[in-house]
Amino acid sequence: MRVLAYSFVLLTTLSMTAQQATQTKTYKKNALTEQQQQRWSHLDLEKDSIPGMSVDKAYAELLKKKKGKKVIVGVIDSGVDINHPDLKAVIWTNKKEIANNGKDDDKNGYTDDVHGWNFLGNSNNETLELVRYLRKGDDGSEMYKKAQKEYEAEYQKVFPYKETVDLLVEADKTIREYLKKENYTLEELKNVASVKYDLYKSKKIMLAYAEDTGANFREELEEFKDYVYDKLSYNLNKEFDGRKQVGDNPEDLKDKKYGNNIVYSKERKDSSHGTHVAGIIAQKRNNGIGGDGVAENVEIMPIRAVPNGDEYDKDIALAIRYAVDNGAKVINGSFGKDYSPHKEWVWDAMKYAESKDVLIVLAAGNDGKDVDFEPNYPEDTADKKNELVSNVIKVGAINYNYGENIVADFSNFGSDNVDVFAPGVKVYATVPGNSFKYQQGTSMASPNVAGVAALIRSYYPNLKANQVKQIIMQSGMPLDFEVNVGENKEKRAFSKASVSGKIVNAYNALKMAEELSKETPKEPKL
Repeated sequence: MRVLAYSFVLLTTLSMTAQQATQTKTYKKNALTEQQQQRWSHLDLEKDSIPGMSVDKAYAELLKKKKGKKVIVGVIDSGVDINHPDLKAVIWTNKKEIANNGKDDDKNGYTDDVHGWNFLGNSNNETLELVRYLRKGDDGSEMYKKAQKEYEAEYQKVFPYKETVDLLVEADKTIREYLKKENYTLEELKNVASVKYDLYKSKKIMLAYAEDTGANFREELEEFKDYVYDKLSYNLNKEFDGRKQVGDNPEDLKDKKYGNNIVYSKERKDSSHGTHVAGIIAQKRNNGIGGDGVAENVEIMPIRAVPNGDEYDKDIALAIRYAVDNGAKVINGSFGKDYSPHKEWVWDAMKYAESKDVLIVLAAGNDGKDVDFEPNYPEDTADKKNELVSNVIKVGAINYNYGENIVADFSNFGSDNVDVFAPGVKVYATVPGNSFKYQQGTSMASPNVAGVAALIRSYYPNLKANQVKQIIMQSGMPLDFEVNVGENKEKRAFSKASVSGKIVNAYNALKMAEELSKETPKEPKL
């Protein structure tokens, strides 16, 4: 069992306050307004009846007259749109590198890495790690048999949808050709004069789909199509090898000279995930556009290492080291997989980050499973009980419905291997193309916590990474009731759904950080 390492004087007061709030407030039963929805993760349970992280309250009551120190947050993800108007001002710049001169000016091994590094090169798509394991051939092990069964089950979950998608794609194409436009509305679809049989059939198919999906039916179709086609063409395709485009040997950690300095995908949708994650952490606050990030005084360091498919252990290990060596004090990792053939490389990178006082925040995963008993890499433990490092925090997702369904049904959980919960359902943030979008997953919960960690490290820079982790865990909001967890809606006390049994709370965390900071020696001025 993981043991919380610190006992702070302020903890009792904060816990009592949080407990009183959970006992006296009823959750908001009405639908959230658009304004509430766009910033629910920043709201306060006591004030707003919405179980956010009390970010707005922290700024209004604790940070108004304080000045923080700049903190670099490494975002290891699919890439970040560094030209997005709500992110452009907060993108990290390597001041030791001269842009586009074709030289490695700072001698760090990465040429022209002005805004970060791309370990994927020109590759966007990859297989699952499961497929890469099976591709090596049957070794007669029980693990191989298990992997083969999992592959077949995964394939059968997706393949039956192909015929439906093919039908919808063809119908959509027919409508677009008739209307002579790439996009069309539901009203335009209804007004299609269906005199020809093909047109009549296509209109009927699309109307039926629109009835199920709503006014955004074309956007839904694009996502449905991408999901099915990408799974079958890339993720589950044993014949596909996206790594050939990268040009390195993924089995050799010493083979480091690969990738490039383009930190976003040319296919901008492939960097949507990373751009959204970056926005949750640091999109500019109070500028009148889009949403607000959790943290000010932050620079986002984009590190592209997560493809459409499973990431390679080598890329993640080198990405962590890159972030550490270039000044990141917080690293966010919103990715995960069930197999990790070189997990030791990632563990070594975590230990390196620990030695350099860098906090790593990881998403707990979206399989609705108990990760005390099932794998979800990267993990910071070899035996599911004992931590290998003190600087990694894993985050599950909650939604805005305060009650028994507050844990997102997709979120992984575990009393030993998920540390805390944070908002991860319908979170509003930046996406490529100067746009904003709601997305959900533990991928969104993790950067919410990374943002809180960055706030603490900004205003209380004398606190160490392991202290920041324990502050976040201990100062959170406890819930004193049972919740539904996992895909089977298992009943479990919220206190047993994670190590801390709490929801991250920025206000409480900053108050605790202030108290601990007074007791902690200040960093010497160099």
